[in-house]
Amino acid sequence: MTTYTCIIIDDERKAIELLSDTIEELYDNISIIGTYTSWKEAVVALKKDNFDMLFLDISMPEKSGFDLLAFVPNIKSEIIFVTAHAEFALDAFNYPTSGYILKPVEDVALSKAIDKAISRIEKKAHIPEPTITTKKITIPNKKGLDFVEQADIVFFEALAKNTRIKKKEGEIVSTQAFGTFRDMLNHQPYYQVHRSFIVNVDHIVRYETTGILIMNDGSEIPVAKSMRDDFIKLFGKKF
Repeated sequence: MTTYTCIIIDDERKAIELLSDTIEELYDNISIIGTYTSWKEAVVALKKDNFDMLFLDISMPEKSGFDLLAFVPNIKSEIIFVTAHAEFALDAFNYPTSGYILKPVEDVALSKAIDKAISRIEKKAHIPEPTITTKKITIPNKKGLDFVEQADIVFFEALAKNTRIKKKEGEIVSTQAFGTFRDMLNHQPYYQVHRSFIVNVDHIVRYETTGILIMNDGSEIPVAKSMRDDFIKLFGKKF
């Protein structure tokens, strides 16, 4: 039997203990390799990205769960949100999530999310990773599938359950969730600069001190405050 690893991020230690106990009661092939209650500890753990599943609280005192994912983009693990707030569900669609569970956690809801995560992990294990040399990207939409040259894409924008793909000429609204694109585009020239934006860095012409990227088609893309320092460190010499 395959063993899967997970970490839990929640500012409430009691919530972590309850979730850990439930996971261990339901699954003997899931190993909890870390639990974190603080922002700094969570960031260090996420950057390692050495786990299969992430159980993540959303509403936390220092930073939200969404802030954490924006600060450490391109996490490959399956994300399962665990929160007491139903109103965050729409924002969760921007991420490749396997589940959105409300507290107090029920066994049925937890099992459904974990089973989905395991299924997705197994499927990804049989799909080759996209590479920098990929020339075209497949974009599903209401009319079918568009095969778009990588060099023609300027940016991706989250639109609720859909995704807007801005090209050098025109745009496409894809029926595929932003989170799915985010999970696929974990390589250059793509870089997530905001919870709702992934840009093609080859189309950036200027970064303004206000945190705005000017693209070569005239579009203005915001860079999240939590990601500006990392962006400048990575690309400061390029622009």
